[in-house]
Amino acid sequence: MFKTMRSALLAIAGCFLLTLPSLAADGVSGNLVTVNWLEKHLQNADVLILDASPAPVYAANHVPGAVNVDMLAYGRPEIPAAEMEKTFRSWGVSPGQSIVIYDQGGNMMATRVFFALYYYGFPAKDLFVLDGGFYKWQSVGLPVTKESSPAVKPGSFTIAELNPEAKAETPEILTATGDPVNNALVEGLDANWHFGGVPALSRSGHIPNGIVLPSADFYNPDKTFKSPEDIRKMLTYYGIRPEQRIYTYCGGGVAASVPYFAIRFILNYPSVKLYVDSELGWLRDERELPFWTYDAPYLMRDAAWLQFWGGKMLRQFASSPVSIIDVRPRAAYDQGHVPFAVSMPSEVFESNLANPRKITELLSQAGVDPSQEAVVVTGAGLTKESALAFAILERLKQKKVSVFMDSMEKSAELGLAPTKDPTVAGPKKNPGDLAVPVVKYPFHVRRTVITSNLTPGVYPRVFVASGKNLPTQAQDGKMIQVPYTDLLNADGTPKAAKDIWRILSKAGVPRYAQLVFVSDDPGEAAVNYFIFKLMGFPDLRIYVSDCGCALLGPEDAD
Repeated sequence: MFKTMRSALLAIAGCFLLTLPSLAADGVSGNLVTVNWLEKHLQNADVLILDASPAPVYAANHVPGAVNVDMLAYGRPEIPAAEMEKTFRSWGVSPGQSIVIYDQGGNMMATRVFFALYYYGFPAKDLFVLDGGFYKWQSVGLPVTKESSPAVKPGSFTIAELNPEAKAETPEILTATGDPVNNALVEGLDANWHFGGVPALSRSGHIPNGIVLPSADFYNPDKTFKSPEDIRKMLTYYGIRPEQRIYTYCGGGVAASVPYFAIRFILNYPSVKLYVDSELGWLRDERELPFWTYDAPYLMRDAAWLQFWGGKMLRQFASSPVSIIDVRPRAAYDQGHVPFAVSMPSEVFESNLANPRKITELLSQAGVDPSQEAVVVTGAGLTKESALAFAILERLKQKKVSVFMDSMEKSAELGLAPTKDPTVAGPKKNPGDLAVPVVKYPFHVRRTVITSNLTPGVYPRVFVASGKNLPTQAQDGKMIQVPYTDLLNADGTPKAAKDIWRILSKAGVPRYAQLVFVSDDPGEAAVNYFIFKLMGFPDLRIYVSDCGCALLGPEDAD
């Protein structure tokens, strides 16, 4: 008797589990289901299948029983809850269902419909995306049909409350752009769009401090999502951490749903929001918010900026946060230089490349403050000399480093007239004295800027030959040649971001790699280091066979 009752209970429990497929582990991983899982549940009345493809694509072929929910037919940035409730019910959405959404595979429509249902309050535990979409379904030979599904029985889902933690608004994004340490802005569009090569909106480019992670990067060749390990690796490479507040955006809030879904529901990072208005909303703001093409435009300074932040008025009535370093020969400096610039000819940096301790001593004597922004000046924009000084100062852990892009002639035209008076480093003799104070420059070296000891990165290493000729010293690994001169305008300024990206893309520079710049002239490698940093590549090295690394103890370097 007991065995009979036990068998009956097990049978009932088994039937109950079959009616709740979201609890079945086989073929379900978080909010993803496999095509084999869906094929087994095609006839399950508690599974609602939504095809998020455009109507003509759905009409050509679709999964049997799928309901077409063409987002283009209903999608707007925000739809009143009452109207959206009617739309969901017209799809047949009811409480207690398991909803499986798909598109053509490797696309953005399924994740955007997923977001809509989740934002309007449908439980995430009952929402799923078909991994690989219709592409995967067809590739394994599962049944398809051109017949429209029978009339959909109206659903009964009621929108009780929204999920405000899923959606970001412009003020929150604006705050996040100013705090990239605690926030990450992930852009789901491709690099051409990101760097200003696609003139689709009123301005081309991206939201400041946005990180380009195209939606396509989250998929495998078979249109399935990459593994959690691979996605986490992508984020780690770009410095995106689970403890940050993460915002995804694109042009109009659709492509952004792919990184949103991957980061929030595959990796389960706790604080992820989708900026539905995205760049359309950003550019529509009446304040005319900034829009970048380079990823780090603040690495370049001009006469207007330097005249204020490094000029006499701020130094006299407050304190300037800027140290100005002129790396031209001393004779050129004596003929006229930017006010308050100290003279440290490029030979100082070049001849002491293997002796960083000597450079710190000379920086101290010159009055360069390591806690300030150091602006490197040549009067010719980005040169081998200014780039090498930039890289060495970064290596020595200067708080911030930039390069002055204007010529002396242009600076004078813009009101930053050169002076022949040498900048004095020493204590102030009176309150109005404009002498540059001497500050102790500590000796501490980054191993990850200029190095002879290459350590593995998150992704494989690729060498970038930075001169017209390949370096004489052979390197063990893949090498791509990108002459630094190809990336500069005649006046020494970097080419437009969209043009630089086009050159790098044509040369085969990968977006995921440890990029090591090599040349017989370290200044050439340093120019490419600067430009790639300007473009937002995160893992960069300059390889120099003798850079003093062997002389550094553990207490000297990070």
